[in-house]
Amino acid sequence: MINKSLKQLGEMLQTKQISSVELTQTYLDRIAQLNPEMNAFITVDPDKSLAQAKQADAMIATGKTTALTGIPIAQKDIFVAQGWRTTCASKMLENFIGPYDATVIQQFNQAGAVNLGKTNMDEFAMGSSNETSYFGKVQNPWDRSRVPGGSSGGSAAAVAARLCAAATGTDTGGSIRQPASLCGLSGLKPTYGLASRYGMIAFASSLDQAGPMARSCEDMALMMNVMVGYDERDSTSLNHPKEDYTRELGKPLNGLKIGLPKEYFSEGLDNNVATIVQAAIDEYRKLGAEIVDISLPNTRLSIPVYYVLAPAEASSNLSRYDGVRYGHRAKQYGDLMDMYCKTRAEGFGAEVKRRILIGTYVLSAGYYDAYYLQAQKIRRLIAQDFENAFKQCDVIMGPTAPSTAFKIGEKADDPISMYLQDIYTIAVNLAGLPGMSVPAGFSNNLPVGLQIIGNYFDEARMLNVGHAYQQVTDWHNRMPEGIA
Repeated sequence: MINKSLKQLGEMLQTKQISSVELTQTYLDRIAQLNPEMNAFITVDPDKSLAQAKQADAMIATGKTTALTGIPIAQKDIFVAQGWRTTCASKMLENFIGPYDATVIQQFNQAGAVNLGKTNMDEFAMGSSNETSYFGKVQNPWDRSRVPGGSSGGSAAAVAARLCAAATGTDTGGSIRQPASLCGLSGLKPTYGLASRYGMIAFASSLDQAGPMARSCEDMALMMNVMVGYDERDSTSLNHPKEDYTRELGKPLNGLKIGLPKEYFSEGLDNNVATIVQAAIDEYRKLGAEIVDISLPNTRLSIPVYYVLAPAEASSNLSRYDGVRYGHRAKQYGDLMDMYCKTRAEGFGAEVKRRILIGTYVLSAGYYDAYYLQAQKIRRLIAQDFENAFKQCDVIMGPTAPSTAFKIGEKADDPISMYLQDIYTIAVNLAGLPGMSVPAGFSNNLPVGLQIIGNYFDEARMLNVGHAYQQVTDWHNRMPEGIA
């Protein structure tokens, strides 16, 4: 049961081989068994989930269903959900109960999916290891002593450990793709603006994007059909025509041009990871694709640019957490300014404070031109690199992360080393392009991901490119030991 695809589960529900209540209870039982140690979920509410499952069964009985009706989906705890505790993994929002549904949550509800619970994450989505959560670290199901990646590490661990059928994530600089790589699953960051940001707690507004995390590209295509759509409540939402993201699945890859950036295979990439990625590229040659060498010369600047722009936006977005309207408030303070200071000092963790300070600095008088404006100019150059590359190829491939999952605590005291985990993913967000990671093999029994980058609105073709690879390999079906 737990190894069935979303399509298979949907067929079983439609043909009454299993009910949504039974399926939901199966996952709730697994969460109760494995989550106390793994810590993939922050909030689970069986009564709410089972009530939704009963509604889904009623929908199925009337025949008014979608592909995801009755299927339990875990939601990253960055999406506000009505009546659910929504924390963003921060003490600042430890007891906040969502008064409304984020658009992404609303879309899954309308499709009849079951909200299985809210997954753990790096605090306010700031991190690459899921170690900054106020609610504790998440363990990688493949090796409990290692990180699952971040910030969507809870969602990644939940899918890998079969604690849910699929999960949502968000990606600001690689936060869907990097944990997908480290946990051996598929993850997609859509074109910026395709999925609504309404009700998705903001980190960096010009970079944040919601996306699916699942075991296969076929599963992600079904989720994309639900998640994507124009939302007038989100000023960054694109009024793009509705698509069927499953429409390309199964098409041959003959004539597909795959670009390999030389910058993605240089110093800093683990040798075993490089070998596995090259083997995946060879598999694409067998499938009829043509390999083209390309260059993305400004890749090396993506991390410094990102760590100017993202903290700048974070310092603005997180100013709303002041103890006045909602969230944590210091119990003892002298005056209003003292309340602000103590509330924010108590409510935010170390990494969030670090990024707020950096962001405030680069936006301050005297430094705005030197840092923020320069970073915006380089961001444009990074996007131009991709524009030039896509004149030579259809998709771009390379490693998702420079290494496999590292030990918990290994990089905790070295922020720069942690930031370098996103070296291959950040540029995609800066350009607003779609990118995804699919399982490509194992190094020392730890998953390795292959990154596939497409042009704007090219998700359907990307999903087919990943799907074709998954038809001739079984990496995406492997399951960690000890979780059956």
